[in-house]
Amino acid sequence: MLDIKFIRENADLIKAGAAKKHIAVDLDKLLAVDEKRRALLAEVERMRAKQNEVSDSVVKAGAAEKENLISQMRTLKETLGAKEKELEEATREWQLLMVQVPNIPDPSVPEGGSDEQNMEVRAWGIKPEFTFTPKNHIELMQTHDMADFERGAKVSGFRGYFLKNDGALLSHAIWQFVLNHFVKKGGFVPMLVPSLVKRVAFLGTGYLPQGEEDLYKTQDGDFLAGTGEVASMAYYMNEVLPKKSLPLKMIAFSPCFRREAGSHGKDTKGLMRVHEFFKFEQVALCEASHEESVKLHEELTRNAEDLLQELELPYRVVINCGGDLGLGQVKKYDIEAWVPSENKYRETHSSSYFHDFQTRRLNIRYRDGDGNLQYVHSLNNTALATPRILISILENNQQEDGSIKVPKVLQPFLGKDKI
Repeated sequence: MLDIKFIRENADLIKAGAAKKHIAVDLDKLLAVDEKRRALLAEVERMRAKQNEVSDSVVKAGAAEKENLISQMRTLKETLGAKEKELEEATREWQLLMVQVPNIPDPSVPEGGSDEQNMEVRAWGIKPEFTFTPKNHIELMQTHDMADFERGAKVSGFRGYFLKNDGALLSHAIWQFVLNHFVKKGGFVPMLVPSLVKRVAFLGTGYLPQGEEDLYKTQDGDFLAGTGEVASMAYYMNEVLPKKSLPLKMIAFSPCFRREAGSHGKDTKGLMRVHEFFKFEQVALCEASHEESVKLHEELTRNAEDLLQELELPYRVVINCGGDLGLGQVKKYDIEAWVPSENKYRETHSSSYFHDFQTRRLNIRYRDGDGNLQYVHSLNNTALATPRILISILENNQQEDGSIKVPKVLQPFLGKDKI
């Protein structure tokens, strides 16, 4: 959420940012409601002060005057009650409009309406050249009894799956590899975070109200998160952090759930787009500095790239265009790993920074060097997500004899060099 004072003073800039993101927002209506809310607030505060003044006078008044003052208080109370109700309604409307205002994208974000206009920043690795027709990950997993999609659909429904034998073991190996990587690297707090999260956390991170159709909801009104970012960010909700603790970095692991609303007909088979998966998420909080956010954004992105390089997977990094940014993102990179069976790169990671968009909603602050309260800046990045990454690992490492080479960094955890 942006600061309302900033919105008032920079309405044209925010309108331009919303247009670049292809997000519809009625900023003029917000400003009109804001003006009405402020006028009502001033009137209510004036009437409350008058009420207190009359109340003090009653104590000092004589019998005759007291009756007149009590009558005034009765009338004032009724009028104040009506104005307070008006203020409450205006404030509610104001809040609903405020959470719809998008953050302003960085000037380096390219124009574009969808991921087709994302721009490649760099690429790494050598794409494998096969002397045979490569199989897709579904064929490979079924050949080696690593997955069961039919029983997955029977038990879990559409997009359901079971991982078994080396499919399950390879997933565990990846998790151990990622965790060991960050523990060895240092500076990150390893966390297992909840997936069942309250609505306030989703509002705070910007996934609500716009993204509700993609969330699973419980009968109690809570939601299942599609990323560990939601719980990790809410961990410090309504807290003032010591400045010396910044930047704070977390590597959070959690099961994740997404309804994949709007993706009907896309990637209906296999592991590319499933409803339930597991993910390591990098989450960082830093001082209210654009330069610090940019520096950390590049660092978190590089961490994810390091993992792919250790896995020896060809990939590319793209900068997302305006139309492929979320409500709160200032800038975002996607990392896409090579998928031989499709002869193209597919998204495996995203890396974003938000300035104080999320922390203003979640009320996460720190005191600067002058003792003033500031909202921290927030960032997040997919370190690695399974089972999607299995697609590239299996397809890029398949051999002509039908076997699959295990990446060297996973061999100690899997206990073999070939599947």
